[in-house]
Amino acid sequence: MIKKEFTPKRTVCKVTFSIPAEWAEKNVQLVGDFNDWDEDSDAMVKKGDVWTTTLRLQPETRYRFKYLIDNDNWENDDAADEYVENIFGSDDSVVNIGK
Repeated sequence: MIKKEFTPKRTVCKVTFSIPAEWAEKNVQLVGDFNDWDEDSDAMVKKGDVWTTTLRLQPETRYRFKYLIDNDNWENDDAADEYVENIFGSDDSVVNIGK
């Protein structure tokens, strides 16, 4: 699930990324354009029945991303705005931040 919430002046969009808790046993990293695909940058936190994290992203921008699950498995978001092919022959999730 992806939830977008703009600040009052719409200069930043707070985007909450969430996936079901059963997708991972140990950890989930949110990896994408917003953190230069750094696998150690944005750890998600398990809260009840979901893994979640919130990032502050720039409006009018399109970001590719994936979830790195248990340090081994790359997954897309079921609720991504779109999917685009990557250089590895699979797809990346995309979140589009409007204005």
